[in-house]
Amino acid sequence: MSRVCSIRGSRVRSGRKIHRSGLAKKKGGIGRHVTKTVKRKISPNLHTKRVFVPELGRYVKVKASCKAFKTINKNGAFATLKKAGLI
Repeated sequence: MSRVCSIRGSRVRSGRKIHRSGLAKKKGGIGRHVTKTVKRKISPNLHTKRVFVPELGRYVKVKASCKAFKTINKNGAFATLKKAGLI
């Protein structure tokens, strides 16, 4: 199952994490130093939920990110799902 939001299209992105070494100055060290960066994956916050669409009078199963569910709350289920092409 792919990790893609069905409404916004957000998907897994690649990013980097900074590796640091050394002890912080306020803990008695000489300071932190950046030694390298390591690749990592950034996943969208996906959830599968049943959304009730009053205009259709039925539930629609949607796999979407939390930001997309906020959009559904703001604009309405029917308008958002129709724009995404799910209805």
